[in-house]
Amino acid sequence: MTRPSRLARYGFADNGARAADLLGPTGLRLWDAEAQNPTGTDAAELIHSLSRAADPNLALRQLHRLVDAAGRAADRANGGPATGPGGEISTNEATGALFEAVYRDHGLRRRLVAVLGASSALGDHLVANPDDWQVLATGKTGLPPSAEGHLELEGEPTVPELRRAYRIQLLRIAAADLTGGRGLEPTMAALSRLADETLSTAYDIAVAGLPQSATEPRLAVVAMGKCGGNELNYVSDVDVIFVAAGDEDLSAGTTVAARLIEIGGQVAWPVDAALRPEGSRGPLVRTLASHQAYYRRWARTWEFQALLKARPAAGDLVLAQEWIDDLAPLVWHAAERPEAVADVRDMRRKIIDNLPPGQQDREIKRGPGGLRDIEFAVQLLQLVHGRIDETLRSGGTLPALRALVAGGYVGREDGETLLRGYRFLRGVEHRLQLQQLRRTHTVPDDPAGLRWLAASLGYTALPGRAAVEAFRSDWVGHAAQVRRLHVKLLYRPLLEAVARVPAEALRMTSESAAKRLTILGFADPAAAIRHLQALTGGVTRTAAIQRTLLPMLLQEFADAPEPDRGLLSYRHVSDKLGSTPWYLRLLRDGGPVARRLARVLSLSRYATDLLTRDPEALRLLADDAELLPRSRESLMVGFASAAERHYDDPVKATVAVRALRRRELFRLASADILSKAGDLAPAQPIDVDKLGIALSDVTDATLNAALQVARQAKPGPYGMRFAIIGMGRLGGYEMSYPSDADVLFVYDCVDCPDSEASSAAHAVAEELRRMLAAPAPDPPLGVDADLRPEGRQGPLVRSLGAYQQYYARWSRVWEAQALLRARFVCGDESLGREFEQLADTMRYPSGGLSREQVTEIRRIKARVETERMPRGADPNTHTKLGRGGLSDVEWAVQLLQLRHAYALPALRMTRTLEALNAAVKAKLVDKVDAAAMAAGWTLAAQVRNALTLVRGRPTDQLPRHGVELAGTVQLLGGGDPGEFVDRYLRLTRRSRAAMERVMES
Repeated sequence: MTRPSRLARYGFADNGARAADLLGPTGLRLWDAEAQNPTGTDAAELIHSLSRAADPNLALRQLHRLVDAAGRAADRANGGPATGPGGEISTNEATGALFEAVYRDHGLRRRLVAVLGASSALGDHLVANPDDWQVLATGKTGLPPSAEGHLELEGEPTVPELRRAYRIQLLRIAAADLTGGRGLEPTMAALSRLADETLSTAYDIAVAGLPQSATEPRLAVVAMGKCGGNELNYVSDVDVIFVAAGDEDLSAGTTVAARLIEIGGQVAWPVDAALRPEGSRGPLVRTLASHQAYYRRWARTWEFQALLKARPAAGDLVLAQEWIDDLAPLVWHAAERPEAVADVRDMRRKIIDNLPPGQQDREIKRGPGGLRDIEFAVQLLQLVHGRIDETLRSGGTLPALRALVAGGYVGREDGETLLRGYRFLRGVEHRLQLQQLRRTHTVPDDPAGLRWLAASLGYTALPGRAAVEAFRSDWVGHAAQVRRLHVKLLYRPLLEAVARVPAEALRMTSESAAKRLTILGFADPAAAIRHLQALTGGVTRTAAIQRTLLPMLLQEFADAPEPDRGLLSYRHVSDKLGSTPWYLRLLRDGGPVARRLARVLSLSRYATDLLTRDPEALRLLADDAELLPRSRESLMVGFASAAERHYDDPVKATVAVRALRRRELFRLASADILSKAGDLAPAQPIDVDKLGIALSDVTDATLNAALQVARQAKPGPYGMRFAIIGMGRLGGYEMSYPSDADVLFVYDCVDCPDSEASSAAHAVAEELRRMLAAPAPDPPLGVDADLRPEGRQGPLVRSLGAYQQYYARWSRVWEAQALLRARFVCGDESLGREFEQLADTMRYPSGGLSREQVTEIRRIKARVETERMPRGADPNTHTKLGRGGLSDVEWAVQLLQLRHAYALPALRMTRTLEALNAAVKAKLVDKVDAAAMAAGWTLAAQVRNALTLVRGRPTDQLPRHGVELAGTVQLLGGGDPGEFVDRYLRLTRRSRAAMERVMES
């Protein structure tokens, strides 16, 4: 076995060749070259310690230099030669004492080797000051040396003494940090304390250097940035602001400040005063009054953000605290500026944009997923929520983050993830800076540098995974999580909403609350206060989150015509979901969920009722994709599957189907309510056309699943076919919220007696209607078969043959008109298509209509207007039967279809506006008239839906005034209610005139 390969086992580079020279008989004398073993037990332990250093070669090389320097110094002190014979390390009392201490004091050995292997700069300091290794020795009590950052000076301080005292404390702090004796926060606190004492001593030196004629000024040194937050790292500028008490202190104060900056650079680190008003262009020292004037008038958001970390550091500490206390109200109102939240976000983006090319992925401070991401998110949350919650007013990132978690502003899991990420990234930053005591935040990209960094952080190789790979994996994971949470927290819509609420409104007492609620438009402030107290009472985390949410929600409720109803509905939902872990977390973290919920609850009784019956549906508001109508195919499959899961229990099957329908109705109602809500609107808003199709698809799926259950419960004879035909708005894909399902039931059975099949089909239809209309927590679906032959006097179900016979013999023109919307919905598809073919012979009569039939349709239309209009209804604003409303346009289009569809296949469709467009293309209707009818029909359909959403129950009458009109107008885009009514009358008047021209043509 060769000499180098044996030492290589200890992890030394160059196969151990260089290590053999440094450890051998001309070096440290720890290695027996002939025996290829350590020279003794103590030597073996020391070599083993060196091998476990972050960089074994660096540790060995620096130990060699230190021992050599100690020997040389002792030789010079004794008047001997400065080197041993032949360039060997001297053996004298000093080197003997060093080795003896390292052998016997295991704590010293561990601390010294850790420093030598991690920091070449601190190693250089020890070589230059070969007696300073003793400051790392274990005390007589058995405790390690103090590493709390306190300077140890004797006599009058001078710059050289301050520099050495600073380095000794830095050495102790680094040793304690590297040997795992303390966590990140004690290390940052010790470094910050060391900076304070260094600044204070430098201040004293600067004051002592003033001319005898000068009076000592009242000057405060305020720590900012990382130092102010007690989270200083090893090599960082120490940010400060200088404050003089008055004009008489400016001249001497400026001299002291300039000298302090000079001393700081000579002793430890640059002292940076660039955070002062006007930055480097402004005066170095300002008076207290000058600062007050600047911050009140000129300061920008980032300057208030910086003041979060301000604290007294040196000089006149009382003056510094007075300065901080005076500016505090400005800091805690800064978030109320309209541009505040956007300013913080823009500043973070600029930092990333200004990174040098190619460094973004290696920057642990400024890059995406770096320390700045955590700090900016925390500081913005502090600015917004710290206005009333004084527990958040901490300068340090970690204490502030813990307070945000404790107060419920950040989720526990998210907070813990950020805490871990911050500790990891600051740990990496500390190791990078310790190496050369140089300011850096960039992870090296060379293999040797990465290996050193991973080793210095405690990563070791595992089977199948190198230490560098393990470090990279953790780094990438932390950065990804930090970036994700940064985006989640910094771009949380709730932040902007809460920031817009004045601090006084967030800090309401009972008296001020009543006054504010009255101003916001609450009709019963006393009842509102009771709701607020019930929601926010106590010291629970739930109450804390509610206290954050409610001021913003009250603002949203106040925008609705009935704020009281919005708050009451919110309490009902909260009472049902308050103990559910995800509920308040979703409102706080779920993007626009809280404000969307406020709009839904305050504007729509219909959607509120659906939500209180199914609170879990609240999750739909979090994701724009969940506010899109589901496809007909997925609805049919989903509803049918729900019914199949309870195939042996019709009651449970029906409950499952109706629950799904309820969820889909809430999805569509919410999408409708939010579609014209500005920044709350989903990415793909829903219009009345899409809504009609979506509601019809939901009804199709409900009928299909209910028919499946009914057929299971009432099977009937083998071979019986059964189908449901959609009529009216269902057939036309124009369902609205209050619409019943207009249907025809048809059956056919070739191989069974007609009486048996008829009885079985009737039982299926009755069972289906009963199940869907039975009282339940879910909204019932009325199944209306009144458009069947002979109406209510006729049989509920007919065979296909019976329909054929009736239509061939008895059918009247209004029945042909009703069949224009007939389409197969569910059941036996072949039977449904056969019925559609039968319907085609009636609704598209050969040659169109006779003059008498056209006259008959006009006569029936006139009767409908006079006889079916509800008593007391205003025909000008009745959306369904009123002038220019739904019925007018539909009758006009259907007349065109009956007259011309036999020759124009493009007219053969069940949807009103599609048929109207086809009529325009066929030049059957003037474009202007078609546009007028389309506008009138669309507005009437929108108003009808909005009225149902607002009232919670069906109505076709647009009111001329009141909260229902105001709510309807707000749902449809806002504006003055009176102007909206005028617009409705104007459009429907034009629609009516166009309809009359079509009907009379």
